[in-house]
Amino acid sequence: MRAFEAAASGLARAAGWLASAATLLCLLLVCVAVGARYLFAAPMGWSDKVAGWLVVALVLLAAPEAQRRFEHIGVDVAVGRIGPRLARYAHLLGALSVALVAAILLAAGVEAVEFSRMVGLMTDVEGVPEWWVQALLPAGAALLLLVALAQAASLALGREPPHLPRGDVEALDADKVTRAE
Repeated sequence: MRAFEAAASGLARAAGWLASAATLLCLLLVCVAVGARYLFAAPMGWSDKVAGWLVVALVLLAAPEAQRRFEHIGVDVAVGRIGPRLARYAHLLGALSVALVAAILLAAGVEAVEFSRMVGLMTDVEGVPEWWVQALLPAGAALLLLVALAQAASLALGREPPHLPRGDVEALDADKVTRAE
């Protein structure tokens, strides 16, 4: 189990670094495009499309890292008030819900890539096949699925997943003490 968690964690962190790089590259590209357009009267027609692709990349690659850290949107007030046992179930339900959505996105992404490759769709940017951009969806979804399944398995086995918010860790620790008595 620890090896599974470590693999999911390592891949999510690597994807997070790639998302950070995509963010910086997007910022740089937009600055260069604005400078080219307004300072040199030489607009780069492809820059808006590529910046959009970089935004897609940063979102899809950052989602697994956000899930790994439990930094996704949650209702901390509600989880903090429902008690330790129900908090564990709430986190388990949350991780399973994320896994389900990730599995759906993965299937849809694979289907989109297969279709684009079969038909030979190309983007507006010369020489860039559509499936190159679409491949971000199944890649990000697969990583998100891996992280969510590792968290769900950890919770289901009664273990504390890494990076569980501190208040939730205390609630789960209290639950362990209650069960031991």
